Amino acid sequence: MALTPLVYWAQRHEEIYLRVELTDAQNIKVHVDDNVLHFQAQGHGAKGQNLYEFNLEFLSPVKTQVAHKSTQRQVNITVKKGQRGWWERLTKLERKPLFLAPDFDRWLDESDAELEIRQKEEKKNRQKASQHDEEGFISLKTVFLFTYNLVQFLGYSWIFVNMTIRLLTFGQDSFYDTFHTISGVMFFCQIFAAIEVLNAAFGVVRTGVIPTVIQLFGRNFILFIIFGCLEEMQNKPVVFFVFYPWSAIEIFRYPFYMLECFNTEWKLLTWLRYSLWIPLYPLGALAEAVAVIQSIPIFDESNLFSIPLPKAIGTSVKFSYVLRVHLALLFLGLFINFRHLYKQRQRRLRTKKRKAQ
Repeated sequence: MALTPLVYWAQRHEEIYLRVELTDAQNIKVHVDDNVLHFQAQGHGAKGQNLYEFNLEFLSPVKTQVAHKSTQRQVNITVKKGQRGWWERLTKLERKPLFLAPDFDRWLDESDAELEIRQKEEKKNRQKASQHDEEGFISLKTVFLFTYNLVQFLGYSWIFVNMTIRLLTFGQDSFYDTFHTISGVMFFCQIFAAIEVLNAAFGVVRTGVIPTVIQLFGRNFILFIIFGCLEEMQNKPVVFFVFYPWSAIEIFRYPFYMLECFNTEWKLLTWLRYSLWIPLYPLGALAEAVAVIQSIPIFDESNLFSIPLPKAIGTSVKFSYVLRVHLALLFLGLFINFRHLYKQRQRRLRTKKRKAQ
């Protein structure tokens, strides 16, 4: 036999809110017929697990469309009034059903409900006015971001295409002069990338500051300290294996951001942006680690950047100690960035799947 659940109600000028106290409700059936709400569901109510149902004949006409949402603890129902107005009671019968009670969590008097409407309208008007005032700023920001991403895309595209053509033309011989051929444009792109840290810090773009700083510092340390300061490293094949993953990632990342400036998306580009880093980031980090390891004996021999200590101690702090610390931080930074990008990928691609469904 069906039982009656506890039902709590509140109203606004245009809607009726019902809260049915039913835990883990299943097989929910809610509809309005001849101004009567019919509810039936299986769940755990005041009298345990059972079939619960009730009917409510409203005081005034309501629309037949009924919205309901089930949570773990209750079922929330929204019914739209036929005409805007304030009801003196919920049901046609003056005597209130025993299972029905006011929902004091949502309860408002008529004057309070009017005030709530005015506050919502004022907030909406303020947002519209603010948006109108910022249209010029938004336009300038869009142009700035698009230009920055375009410049970076062109720079990394030149690097990637140049390295690919040289690899196909000269084979392994192209590894040994990668730095002398590519470094000028790579220096420019990596210095220019400092803008991304400023964008994140000042809220121009919504991204984490720490992952951006980690990536910029890690790359620039390899580029300017390891390769830029040691001529012996500039002719090594490891330069190619560092530069190639860097550029391969960026030729998909920057076009993605360019399209985002105008709220446009290419699904394939989105997938590449949030997927290619999975193999390329570890490969790039491995190549960077090899570069650091190869540079340690060179720094030890040349004493470059070593810190001399007083003669009483009779030694110096070699820069290779810093390199060993950097080597550990490199993989820590890889883990932090990997986790950050994985969360981004989950949010972005999961959102797209839900929209597709």
